[in-house]
Amino acid sequence: MEYFLLITGFVFMIVGLLGSVLPVLPGPSVSWVGLLLLYLTKAVPNNYWVLGITLLIVVIVTVLDYVIPAKGTKRFGGSSYGVWGTNIGLIIGLIAPIPLGVVIGPFVGALIGELIYDSKDHKRAMKAAAGSFIGFLTSTFMKFVVSVIYLGLFLAKAWEYRSSWF
Repeated sequence: MEYFLLITGFVFMIVGLLGSVLPVLPGPSVSWVGLLLLYLTKAVPNNYWVLGITLLIVVIVTVLDYVIPAKGTKRFGGSSYGVWGTNIGLIIGLIAPIPLGVVIGPFVGALIGELIYDSKDHKRAMKAAAGSFIGFLTSTFMKFVVSVIYLGLFLAKAWEYRSSWF
């Protein structure tokens, strides 16, 4: 059972790492489950502080993943129409069966929202849409960093207790 938990936890860590850049999978959440599986083994002593803090980080990153693209739109001069367009575009991008829908959706949503707000100012609309895209890249980078840190923590703990596995 120990090997099963260790191998499954490692697979979760790799899937979480991939999920941090692929919009379909919740990367940090899957990585956290990999950490949890590692701590469920008998070789690694339970540390509820580590699990609790890493879970809190996952919750914060998950919330920020949805907030940052809208904030990017606002930061680059977008109106509330652009922010709403970003959020609606993100939801549609998640549901739509198009490649890179999560990337395209917020960008197009912000652009359409800004064009509805002021159809004559295309330059400002493109700037707000670019802010949405930059926000998306920022949140993706944040998820990737968290997943890499969790993978490092997993490998460090597995290495520390490697003599207990055999």
